Amino acid sequence: MCMSAVIAMTACGGTASSSGESKDVVVEDDSTLVKKVLLPLPDTAYKSAEIVKYRIDVPDTTISGDIKSLVDLYADTPGTFTFRKGGMRQADFGGVINGTPSEISVDWEFITDIDNRETKMGTWGGGSGWTGQPLYVNWPDSTLKKFAHAGINCPNQEIIVGSLASKVYFIDYNTGKKSRPAVDVFNPIKGTISLDPTLNGNLYVGQGIPATKPFGSLVIDLYKGMVTHTIPQDPKAQRGWQAYDSSPIRVGQFLFWPGENGTIYKYMISPGTLQLHSALRYTVDGRAPGVESSMAVYLNYGYISDNRGNIICLNLNTMKPVWRSSTGDDTDATPVIGIENGHPFIYVGSEIDLQDVGNATFLKVDGITGETVWNSKIPGRRINRDDKHFDGGFYATALLGSGDCKNLVFSNCVTNEKGQSGDFVALNRMTGKIEYRTRLKYYAWSSPVSLIDSKGKMYIVTGDCSGNIYVIEGLTGKILLSKRIGNNFESSPVIIPGTSSLVVGSRGNSIFKITIK
Repeated sequence: MCMSAVIAMTACGGTASSSGESKDVVVEDDSTLVKKVLLPLPDTAYKSAEIVKYRIDVPDTTISGDIKSLVDLYADTPGTFTFRKGGMRQADFGGVINGTPSEISVDWEFITDIDNRETKMGTWGGGSGWTGQPLYVNWPDSTLKKFAHAGINCPNQEIIVGSLASKVYFIDYNTGKKSRPAVDVFNPIKGTISLDPTLNGNLYVGQGIPATKPFGSLVIDLYKGMVTHTIPQDPKAQRGWQAYDSSPIRVGQFLFWPGENGTIYKYMISPGTLQLHSALRYTVDGRAPGVESSMAVYLNYGYISDNRGNIICLNLNTMKPVWRSSTGDDTDATPVIGIENGHPFIYVGSEIDLQDVGNATFLKVDGITGETVWNSKIPGRRINRDDKHFDGGFYATALLGSGDCKNLVFSNCVTNEKGQSGDFVALNRMTGKIEYRTRLKYYAWSSPVSLIDSKGKMYIVTGDCSGNIYVIEGLTGKILLSKRIGNNFESSPVIIPGTSSLVVGSRGNSIFKITIK
């Protein structure tokens, strides 16, 4: 997370210049900013937030909700502990490559179990689904000693992944073999699990499909190797669907966990368990939307998108809405935060779901005021077949460009123009202009990731829903390599820092380690 505490409180100035030419994005990180005491952003509300009707339930009002420290707890973790690595959801995994990519190589394949139970939503099998990103951990010696003391032997480098087989799997990164017993979580997992960045042993797991009760969210204590806390169905929720595809995020002493039941939860954390601090329940135009996206965080502001197209900024100290924007349609993609000229901006794209034929909208929004900087639209449609529908638009979470692509933002977009088709899309970060669209062999829900070479050249790696892996030249959109490997890469990959290797799950029953050479 960018460590600037001085935030410009004006509306966005990131537009085209008066000459009509786009200006370069000035992307900042910790190395280019003066470290200052991290002060909270204002406790304010813009007029746009008035449409959000809400109540905040606080079980114990004597416990302060103020976040004690705004330091990014994910910045120095030894690996990737949540969806897209940290609170800004930028997927800054640190992948590198030597020279131009020339080969896609499968290093190992891990086979999961198969869950053949019939549910109201069909059978789900194994492997992993959307978003399903694996976690990568390079355990420090101190943690390995704690595991050993608890009678648990595990490798230094480990992959942890939630599966549609209703289990959490632990894989030796170097060999692809099981590193410790899987933990049964009783219901299929679709989203990305989350490891507590303080290494207190808590692994946070959201269930995605109700095969049995209880159904919702839970905590695994890794030092005990078992589920130690199950969060029961919320009787106060304004929406009955109790799934949790969102990957929770920790800020200070609290964990923030959006649900698909129309509620955003704020928990106080103890090893092996959670205690509810407060719950935000909201409606917009009389509807209680569900949240499948993961919350993005900048200092004490949290950003969510929901299935009614709302983009809402929350003050995480108070849980009150700061502003509300709209994409106009179901938005399951996670908001991504980019810092430009010391100011936070939000990038996110919508689906084509509430529409049958229409447009997927990709927005850039001012992270402080909620004002739209630009929006770009891509035509497409939803396909209806019997009692099923296949939505168009952006399921993928955006990837901010870096190196020679710092002025671009990338994502996969389902168009359904000719069957179930889709494009890899690059947009200009300053103007929203679509710089190119590269047609893929099949539509893609998986979120793209990047590799950077020694000259700052950016390459994109992404998968599609027919099991193809692509390597794309970021600046031009040219597909350099493609290879069919899995059944269906709905899941998003994790790249191992300092390497050109990634781990990604496929529908079916496979988790792959893949190296781009």
